[in-house]
Amino acid sequence: MTWLEGFILGLTQGLAEFLPISSSGHLALLQHFFGVDESKVLCFSVLLHFGTLVSLVAAFWRDILDLIAELFRTLGDLFSGRGLRINSSPTRRLGVMIVIATIPTALAGLLLEDFFNGLYSSVRIIAICLIITGILLWVAEKAAKGWKNIYDMRFRDAFIVGCFQAVAICPGISRSGSTLVGSLFTGLERELAVRYAFLISLPSILGAVILEAPDAISAGIEGGTLGPILLGVIVSAVSGFIAIKWMIKLVSKKKLYYFSYYVWIVAIAVLIYSFIG
Repeated sequence: MTWLEGFILGLTQGLAEFLPISSSGHLALLQHFFGVDESKVLCFSVLLHFGTLVSLVAAFWRDILDLIAELFRTLGDLFSGRGLRINSSPTRRLGVMIVIATIPTALAGLLLEDFFNGLYSSVRIIAICLIITGILLWVAEKAAKGWKNIYDMRFRDAFIVGCFQAVAICPGISRSGSTLVGSLFTGLERELAVRYAFLISLPSILGAVILEAPDAISAGIEGGTLGPILLGVIVSAVSGFIAIKWMIKLVSKKKLYYFSYYVWIVAIAVLIYSFIG
């Protein structure tokens, strides 16, 4: 892996993880065009996810600290016999909704891992998934009218958003895009929708890092690639933070559908390449 490849892959991971354009799809396409053997960059892939995890924590550290503090207060209520008291604070209710949304994603990742991994080998499937991402973004932005705050949000809403996130395991289906679409479809107000979409990605990204870490450590790092890998991780963290801030502004201004044009153009280009390449 060259320094340029490390930089491009890191930039792609950081931007595409939080912009609704699918980081998994873009990385799979870049690895295909660069001729990079995925088995040889497994450690790099895990570290890129760690980089975006850092950017997520940097952007939402106050929310994360509040959720952790509320977790301890919840445990205190449970041990004292007062119960879960979900509605005792908006932070506690938000935390419960994050847990519910994580369940479908965890089940899909564990039970259908081989199926999802098999999709990465076909650029045509990735292109089709990008087209689906564009359609979802367009429809959600044009049709959804959010009004629900955290107390109006129901368990079924969280589960539906979690199902949208589970589908995003497919390469080409954007995680941030699908969770935002799910949040808007269920009627969440925009500020809550974007905040919720990013926060539920935290356990998913953390879980992916933890699950893939043993294989990544076993695979090791090839000689001479440490520099490009570190560059990629730093770039992914910085670009991820920028993407989060940019995304929050775009959602509030109802400009989410702009990304539909981008993913459709990429998908058409990839399909043309797959048939004539």
